[in-house]
Amino acid sequence: MDLEKQPQQPAVPAESAPAARPEYADPKGSLRASDADRDRIADILRDALAEGRLDAEEHSERVEAVYRAKTVGELEPIVRDLPAAHPRGPEPAAAMGYARTPGYDPEQAGGPAENLVAVFSASTRKGRWRVSGRTNAFALFGNIEIDLTEAIFEQRLTTINATSIFGNVEVRVPENVSLRGNGTGVFGNFEVTTLEGADPQAPVVVVNGWSVFGNVEARPKRGKWITDLQAMIQDKTRKYLGH
Repeated sequence: MDLEKQPQQPAVPAESAPAARPEYADPKGSLRASDADRDRIADILRDALAEGRLDAEEHSERVEAVYRAKTVGELEPIVRDLPAAHPRGPEPAAAMGYARTPGYDPEQAGGPAENLVAVFSASTRKGRWRVSGRTNAFALFGNIEIDLTEAIFEQRLTTINATSIFGNVEVRVPENVSLRGNGTGVFGNFEVTTLEGADPQAPVVVVNGWSVFGNVEARPKRGKWITDLQAMIQDKTRKYLGH
């Protein structure tokens, strides 16, 4: 007996398999970290070291983690326990080391970074000058001298990044500021004489250094003091209060 012909059912197209996820994709969907993202986190760690929230060993470990991180999601936990990672509103003038005038921006205090370079030569910065918030010093078979003993500090935190290769970088500060440092010498010398100013509102100078067959040194200069520190604070306070 002939089999009854059954109407043919239209073929159902097979569901397309999901595209393979690239091996480098982040399962959490975090954004890839840029150099600017890493530098921002490194700046927070630098400030935490200057404020005494981190010791040199922990600062070094966290900085290493920063530059290993590939995503923004990996960067955030590194500074989660630091106050700078949680911005607050403006603080009262009385709580600040320096009275802040209207329009004051701590990131812009002291102007742009100053660069000192000595390649088979010498470079000196001393006398009466306004200190930038950040100074980069690079010596290659050369000598750099940074003398802050008569300088004018317009921001509480001043950072000096010093690199010496077969060269020498010397930093001198007045005795009534705080001096801190973090660095390494490879067949060379890195030496910072730690100093805590008696005034809790005194400027803080942080020297980050790296030397290869060279020398990076920072220490107070005996007998040199910031003579107009208190007058400057009072003047800024009067301007802030409109007197």
